[in-house]
Amino acid sequence: TDQNRENEIKICALLRERRTIKQTMGADNGEETPKTRQISISRDQFLAWKRQKDAELLAKQAEAARKREEDIASGRVQMNGRELFVHEPWVFDETHH
Repeated sequence: TDQNRENEIKICALLRERRTIKQTMGADNGEETPKTRQISISRDQFLAWKRQKDAELLAKQAEAARKREEDIASGRVQMNGRELFVHEPWVFDETHH
């Protein structure tokens, strides 16, 4: 009601003051609003970058898989269901029951 309206007015005033302070500080520091800059690259440059990123991703995934296998072999972590099915399929064999 009246109290809520007064609180809203105070909050708006504080936000305006805060925004003004930020603008002033930005002007004093020589800061400008960030502008986007476009860099043109050739198709070959992009494809080379993409190949590099894909290779880095594959290397990271291979390292994670190797570490996971190592941890499973040492008993530090348990296998999930898929890993158990792949490495020890006899666990799921119910023909002898």
